[in-house]
Order: sequence, then C-alpha cells, then structure tokens
Amino acid sequence: MSRIIVTEKAPAAIGPYSQALVSGKLLFTSGQIPLDPRTGEVSGTTVAEQTRQVMNNLRAVLEAAGTSFERVIKTTCFLVNMDDFSVFNGIYAEYFVNKPARSCVAVKALPRNVLVEIELVAETD
Repeated sequence: MSRIIVTEKAPAAIGPYSQALVSGKLLFTSGQIPLDPRTGEVSGTTVAEQTRQVMNNLRAVLEAAGTSFERVIKTTCFLVNMDDFSVFNGIYAEYFVNKPARSCVAVKALPRNVLVEIELVAETD
C-alpha cells in the first residue's frame, strides 16, 4: 500500500499527480521545479538561483516523508542547457554529500520555462 506525501512547504501538484509517494520503504518524488510554494511563481532567473529553490522544495518533501537528503539513493536531473552543468553540479554537491546514483540529461524545455528540474528516490523508515 502506498502513501501520498503532501506538504504546503513545497509547490502543490499542478496536475493529476502527487508531490511524492511512499511505497514500502522508498519515497518517490515527482519532479520539482523552482516554484516558490508561497506564491506559485518561478523563483530566480539563473540556474544557481533556480537550483537552490528546487533543493528547498525537495527538502520540504523529504521532511514531510520523514527522511532527508542523506537517505537519497537516486536522482534524475533535467537541465535546459548543459552549459549550466558546472554551476548546477556545484550546488547539487552541497546537498547530496552522500553521492547518490544520478542521471543528468539535457532537455529542450521544462514547464514554466525553468532551467532545472530534479526528481529523486529516497529511503524512509
């Protein structure tokens, strides 16, 4: 049986999906983009600013599920421009000190014309 995770500290789902769900002892998040959960607006114009907002959103979802960045086992990252990879990677490394498995791909576009999106899988209790 799965459990849906919802928190007001991260942007609400804008479609027929959940912010995250727990199945067994694993948390699966939907992709987080850099929306400010208070306003619903895109936060930041640079990949650095947007990546930090995505991390704040992911932290809120992780905490709502009773877990943390330290328990993340896999991430999937989407960048609109691979020229932003170095800046993105530097900020990513501040949060994912346990070095989970990762895929990072370039995409043509993301919702709301943002520069970055991240989804993850983490262990829970």
